[in-house]
Formats: sequence, structure tokens, C-alpha cells
Amino acid sequence: MDTKVLLKKVRKIEIKTRRLSDHVFGGEYHSTFKGRGMTFSEVRQYQFGDDVRAIDWNVTARYNEPFVKIFEEERELTLMLVVDVSGSEAFGTRFQFKRETLTEIAATLAFSALQNNDKVGLVLFSDQVELFIPPKKGRSHILRIIRELLEFKPLSQKTDISSALEFLSSVLKKKAIVFLLSDFMNEGYQKTLRIAAKKHDLTGIRVFDPMEKTLPNLGMVPMIDAETGDMKWINTFSKKVRRKYAAQYAANVNSFEELFKKNGAGHLSCGVEESYVKKLLGYFKARG
Repeated sequence: MDTKVLLKKVRKIEIKTRRLSDHVFGGEYHSTFKGRGMTFSEVRQYQFGDDVRAIDWNVTARYNEPFVKIFEEERELTLMLVVDVSGSEAFGTRFQFKRETLTEIAATLAFSALQNNDKVGLVLFSDQVELFIPPKKGRSHILRIIRELLEFKPLSQKTDISSALEFLSSVLKKKAIVFLLSDFMNEGYQKTLRIAAKKHDLTGIRVFDPMEKTLPNLGMVPMIDAETGDMKWINTFSKKVRRKYAAQYAANVNSFEELFKKNGAGHLSCGVEESYVKKLLGYFKARG
């Protein structure tokens, strides 16, 4: 992509998503992800009304007068965006490609984290980890993440969610807020999801195109698998074929939702024609 065109696109994404994160998501993000807990700050002399459970007995014994421990919320968080860049994300019909929606959602979340002075990192994956940007703070870092989301060309077109989650567990030692963005047209990631959900605050965001739900009745149609490149002739005139496809799609969506719910992870689905603003706000409010 030409540098001028790329910078223009990055700026456009920044203006749109930063406005959303500043005016809409900032407060919701802050109240939803408050911090990891309480961390020790200092000790001070006991004052009337202090909780006796906070007394530091070692310091009290040393100075022969009561001292209490002061704790403060560990506010700084790490946000990890784990984004699917496989071939199926390059699908789109009337609205926009799934990858464009994924990019906008990821950018909005990144600017929300920036507003709260949190670190943001990025993992782009196909059936392998294509790119890893370690978590850092700052606007220039966020803009680099957006540039990669916009122009990165993966080496593979296939998908393996399990390998991305496995990589995440190996590089992130402390608890993080993790958003996994994909169409979730993949299987066999149950075990790694369970491990990641135990360690991190995990949310799956499924992005889909409404035309993926059913097959249109168009007769014999050549169809190419975006991930393998294989071409097959499909008889869409057949009711049996259309019913089978719709049932498989519905089963895949149900599997995604049940798997995340079962492991205590958050999840939401957003069509490319829908407002991801409303979807995210609804999710944050439900959690908060």
C-alpha cells in the first residue's frame, strides 16, 4: 500500500475510533476493567477509625505504636488484542469486509485503553502467529498497531485459534484483558481457551457477514474456500444442501457461545452491518 494512502487510512480510523473511545467507551471501559486488585503502597500511623485488620504488626512492634498498611488499586492494566487475519476475514458482501470491522473494533478498544493509560499489545494470527507487538503505552504505539491491522499481509490463509491462545499464554505472564477477534470458523481450541480464560480476562468478539448464515438458491455455483483455495461446485438449488449448510453455521455459532460461557469468558457477536458501538456498550454495561 502506498505510504500516503496508508497514512490517510490510519488517520481516518484514528479520527473515527478515537472519537468513539473518548466520548462513549472511556468511562465504560474504565468501570468494566477497574484493575487487578489492591497493591501495598506504604505504612502510616494508626488513626481513629482505621480497620484493625490493616495493622502492620511488625512495624508496630518495632516502633512501639500502631501502624497500618495502606493499599491502593493497581490501576495499570494490559490490553491484548488477538486478531484473526486468515483468508475468511476477507469476506464481505454489501457493507464492508469482516477484516475492516475487526480493525475498527480493535482500534476503538486500543484508544479506550490509551485513555486509561494502559498498555496495549497485538497478536495477529492465521494458523500460526503472524505478528506480535509487545504491550506498550502511547499514541504512536497505538497508531503502529492500527497500521499493522490495516496493511498486514499474512503468510498463511488458514486459521488455528488454538495456536494463538497457546502463544498468548507463553508470552503473557501476568493477568491481562484479552479480546479475541475472529469469525470463529474453527474447531479444536477448547483446551487452550480454558487455560487462557483461567489466566486472563478473556472476551471473544465474533464478526460475521449476514450473507454467511444461509446459502442463496442460485443453482450450481462454483465456490472457493478462502483459506485453502479449493474450488467446489455446490448445488444451491437443493433444499437439503441449503438446510445442511444453515444447520452447520448455527451449530458453529452455538458452539462458540457455549464454549466461552462454560469457561467464564465474555462473548459477543457483531454483524458487519450492525453498530459495534451499541454491541460493545451493551457488553460493557452488562459486565459493569
